[in-house]
Amino acid sequence: MTGLTASLARFLANLDYGQIPADALPLVRDAFTDTVGVIMVGVPEPVVGIVLRTLIERGARPQSRACLSRIRCSAPDAALLGGTAAHALDYDDQSLSGHPSAVLVPAILAEAEALGASGRDLVSAYVAGYEVWAELLRRDSNYHMKGWHPTSVYGVVATAAAASVLRRLPVERASAALAIAASHAGGLAANFGTMTKPYHAGLAARSGLVAARLAAAGMTAKDDALENPQGFLHAFSPARADLISPARVGAEWYLLRQRLCIKKYPTCYFMHRSFDAAVKLLAGRKVTPADVAEIEVTMGRGQTAVLVNERPKTGLEAKFSEQFAMAAAVVLGRMGVNEVSDQTVQRPDIQAFFPKVRLMPVDEYDTRDPAHSPTERVVIRLTNGETLDSGPIKTIAGHADEPLSSAELWEKFAACTAHTHTRAQARALFDALQAVEELQSVAALPTCESIFAQDAT
Repeated sequence: MTGLTASLARFLANLDYGQIPADALPLVRDAFTDTVGVIMVGVPEPVVGIVLRTLIERGARPQSRACLSRIRCSAPDAALLGGTAAHALDYDDQSLSGHPSAVLVPAILAEAEALGASGRDLVSAYVAGYEVWAELLRRDSNYHMKGWHPTSVYGVVATAAAASVLRRLPVERASAALAIAASHAGGLAANFGTMTKPYHAGLAARSGLVAARLAAAGMTAKDDALENPQGFLHAFSPARADLISPARVGAEWYLLRQRLCIKKYPTCYFMHRSFDAAVKLLAGRKVTPADVAEIEVTMGRGQTAVLVNERPKTGLEAKFSEQFAMAAAVVLGRMGVNEVSDQTVQRPDIQAFFPKVRLMPVDEYDTRDPAHSPTERVVIRLTNGETLDSGPIKTIAGHADEPLSSAELWEKFAACTAHTHTRAQARALFDALQAVEELQSVAALPTCESIFAQDAT
């Protein structure tokens, strides 16, 4: 076996925990910690209830806890529900033009619980999925502009890679898992701002586990499904002539170069730098909405192609609206879970502010993450003639280049779990996840008794 699919399969079959660089371990710990936190705050979202009541089969093969709750179901179903909850508020981490942890972490927790895998196995599986995702991404990073949701396109193959490591599949079977998963890939950017977007993450998590299970059971698939002229890469990137090149996995570690960005706000990450900058520009000033004549935001064309909701009417739509981000900065001064809601978005003063926001797209791409422009800029023009200019904005707290401290991560985790755990329970869960590699098994993570309480019987 030669080619990209075979190279990735060999990497998966031979990956050992001891090979993983020590510098990668804190990043994996934070990925598990932050994702479990955003799962807990995402559980009450309507889409999670719809998935639970409609798709989760609780009587069959109770292998794993759904979102660490008392409800037990098959591992693929637990991955589906967990991935949907993780992405429900768009509060999950961002990297690789998507949301790797929202797909990988729920799937790994679910399958590892079913298999009795150790914490070190969890770490190895996460790194495997992340590296495969990055290896595919470097061949074409412009999926948003073509209408695809990278989280579900790449996420399903990455999850199959992670599950292959958990299951210790040999090369041939790992290759089949990747190929089967490639046939599951999809997800339309047109559904951003609706419940279907978080469902993409859940579906990718579930389908990746299913692909690895089918491969382990002997299902066949093309051994070059990723690079075949009728395969994954060409199907999603038909205009690219440079898709096929030797794999770099194992020779370099993408996780150390394309690290995670932990979100401060529960919206599309494309809105974060500009919102943060606008709040800082206005800090200490008594500027009312009536004082603002216009706000001009310069950002990447790929970002503006996603932030399409110029006049959002719902909280889900507002998560993909730069107009809302600027309105939130001026009118509210914050953009948390409570602010990104239907009730807040529909306020007359918020709605009236939207026409004052103008986007200026640029074609430059950031080498750190090509979904973004290298910098952004916010210019606020006041009715008195004064201009407030952020200058070039390169990063914010939580970005890979400006990571959150452990105390800041705990602050977010505590807020996300405030309605599901006591503070002591939250701290115990946080500490366990911050030492994920030391877990004897996923079963050692405490069960959350409060979530899905009405559905647990």
